[in-house]
Amino acid sequence: MNENLFASFIAPTILGLPAAVLIILFPPLLIPTSKYLINNRLITTQQWLIKLTSKQMMTMHNTKGRTWSLMLVSLIIFIATTNLLGLLPHSFTPTTQLSMNLAMAIPLWAGAVIMGFRSKIKNALAHFLPQGTPTPLIPMLVIIETISLLIQPMALAVRLTANITASHLLMHLIGSATLAMSTINLPSTLIIFTILILLTILEIAVALIQAYVFTLLVSLYLHDNT
Repeated sequence: MNENLFASFIAPTILGLPAAVLIILFPPLLIPTSKYLINNRLITTQQWLIKLTSKQMMTMHNTKGRTWSLMLVSLIIFIATTNLLGLLPHSFTPTTQLSMNLAMAIPLWAGAVIMGFRSKIKNALAHFLPQGTPTPLIPMLVIIETISLLIQPMALAVRLTANITASHLLMHLIGSATLAMSTINLPSTLIIFTILILLTILEIAVALIQAYVFTLLVSLYLHDNT
């Protein structure tokens, strides 16, 4: 019970060296691949999910936007597997680190914005000033739209970090309460343990949903600039 509540969010080290890089590279190794002509059910299900997700995200894009399909599918798979591995006991979730989420959000956002300014500079600049704006409000609206544009990668990273961190903290608190109540009141322990199981199922859904939301927002930023 004296364990630090935020101990699971500290980046692990091996012999004094940071192990975060190894943990980040580990999820892709869990994705099954097939060398045979006829796939098994697991590979078939995996390919069906990937096609369904990519089709849903890429439907609204033009030809130039669809060139990002491989990157976006890889992104959602990486975030989903990383979030799910973080639900295992005594594991580390890289997506709870704001620095890592910023490292994913800023290059993708910057790439989409730069593409917009290169291909459709008039449309990109038009976002800073809505049509029909009164002349006295033009400077203020340009500043507000500029700030809203620059804050997009921060919003992406903070949203993912906050949701994953909050879910881990809640599971930790309820798990600690279950352990503490086990020696005091057995019926209460069973109730809390049931809540913990239901919460774990919910957190699996949250891990997948947050990966989808992060990738979908990147896809929307790309759509606005292509």
